[in-house]
Amino acid sequence: MNTVRLSPDDNVVTAVGPLEAGADGATQLIPRGHKMATVAIPAGAAVIKYAQIIGYASEDIAAGAHVHTHNLAFRNVDHAHAFASNLRPAPAPATRDTFQGFKRDRGPAGTRNFIAIVTSVNCSATAAHKIAAHFTPERLAAYPNVDGVAAFVHGTGCGMAGSGEGFEALQRVMWGYARHPNVGGVLMAGLGCEMNQIDWLVEAMGITPGPLFQAMNIQDVGGLRKTVELGIKKVEAMLPLVNGASRSACPASDLMLALQCGGSDAWSGITANPALGHACDLLVAQGGTGVLAETPEIYGAEHLLTARAVDAAVGQRLVGLIDWWQDYTARNNGTMDNNPSPGNKKGGLTTILEKSLGAAAKGGTTPLTGVYKYAEPVTARGFTFMDSPGYDPASVTGQIASGCTLVAFTTGRGSAFGAKPAPSLKIATNSAMYARMTEDMDIDAGRILDGHATVEEVGREIYDTLLRVASGERTKSEAQGLGDHEFVPWQIGAVM
Repeated sequence: MNTVRLSPDDNVVTAVGPLEAGADGATQLIPRGHKMATVAIPAGAAVIKYAQIIGYASEDIAAGAHVHTHNLAFRNVDHAHAFASNLRPAPAPATRDTFQGFKRDRGPAGTRNFIAIVTSVNCSATAAHKIAAHFTPERLAAYPNVDGVAAFVHGTGCGMAGSGEGFEALQRVMWGYARHPNVGGVLMAGLGCEMNQIDWLVEAMGITPGPLFQAMNIQDVGGLRKTVELGIKKVEAMLPLVNGASRSACPASDLMLALQCGGSDAWSGITANPALGHACDLLVAQGGTGVLAETPEIYGAEHLLTARAVDAAVGQRLVGLIDWWQDYTARNNGTMDNNPSPGNKKGGLTTILEKSLGAAAKGGTTPLTGVYKYAEPVTARGFTFMDSPGYDPASVTGQIASGCTLVAFTTGRGSAFGAKPAPSLKIATNSAMYARMTEDMDIDAGRILDGHATVEEVGREIYDTLLRVASGERTKSEAQGLGDHEFVPWQIGAVM
C-alpha cells in the first residue's frame, strides 16, 4: 500500500512513503504524508478528503500532482447544521470495568493524589516553586500514597479587569485545580494586592479553610522567605493526612478523559485520532466522560459534531463558540487558517479544514451531551466539548480544571508534553516517530497504517492502558518529570 484513500468521494490520496514521479500515477515527487490528486482538479474546484471539503484549488491541478499549500487555498466555511441527526449511543458493555483510584467525598475518584500549591498571581510564583522544590522524592518517601507536591503558577492574576471573560476564566481554573479529584490537599499562595484576590474566590466558591485547604499571601506573612518557610510547614502538616488516602476499586464511570492532540501530521486523522475516538466510545459505554477541546481545531468539522448533539440547545452552544472564535480572530487581525503550524504543514496537513476533520475523530461516534466554557466544570456524562484555544498547554489546563483525571494526547510530529495532576498518555500516529521518541511515546498507533493492527485494536489498547494508568501505572511523560511547567491558563482580554 503506497497511498491511502479515505473515502471513494475523495479526489486526493495520501502517500504512505515518498512517491517518485512515475510511481502510482505520481507526476512529481510526493513527500511522505502529503496529498496527490487522483483526477484533474480545475482552479476554484473543491479538494475533497474524508469525503469533506478541505480547501479549493488555487490553480489547475493535474492528476498525479502534489497538492499542498502552493496550490490549495482556504476559504471560510458556512455549514448547515442538522442537530441530533446522527445519534449513535454506545452499546452496553459486556463487563463493568474498574480501576484502583482514590475515592473522594466530594465527587468522582481520583487517579493521582497530589498536594497542589496554586498561585493567584505571577508575583507569588517564586514562593510556590520554592515550597514545592523542598519536597524532594527523598522527603516524600515516607508518604507512599502522595504522588507529589506540585506548584501551579502562571503569568497573570493582575493587570487585568476584575470582571469579564478573562477574570472569570482564571478563577474557574484556580477553583478547578483546588477541587480536582487528583488533589488531596491545597495551599493557595498570593501576593496580597493583586486583582485576583484569593479571599474573593474562597467566598464565591463557599470554601471553608481547614487542614487540607490553606491560604496565605506574601504581604501579610512578611516577605518571600517567611512565606516559603510557612508554606513548607503547612504542606508538612498536610502530608500525613493526604497520605491517609489509599487506592481501592472504583468504577470506570468515574473517569473523565481529556482528548488532546498536538504536533499533528497527515496520519493523525487516519491512525491515532480514530483509535482514541474508539477508546472514548469504550469509556462512554462504561458511563465515563470524554472531553474534546481546541475549538479552532474543529472549525470546518463542527457540523459533524452538531449532528451528534443530543438536542438543538447543545448544538447551538457549539455553533456559538465557532461564531465567537471567528470574531475573536478577526478583531486580532488573524484568520481561522492561522492554524496549522509550520510543523503540521511539513507533516502533510495543508488547511485548518483538513486538520479539523482529523482532530474531530478523537471524539469517537457517540452523542455530544454537553458543551462548556473554558475550565467550566463538566457535569454531563458521555462525550462532551470544552471551549479552548488550540495551544496544547492552555487547552489541557482548561480540561483538567473542568475535571479531567486523565489526558490522552496524540501526536505525529512528536510533542514532548506531560501534565499534573492528571497523567498524560502519549499516542504516536506513525511508527517512525514512535521509534525515534520511545522515551516519550506510550502507544504506537502507526501499526494501523502498517496493517499490523486495526483502529479498534489500538483503541482497545489505549482504553486498557488508561485503566492501568488510572490505577497508578506511570506514563512516559511522568517518568520524565513533565508537568510542572505545563500549567498555562488561557489569558483572555486586555493586559493593563
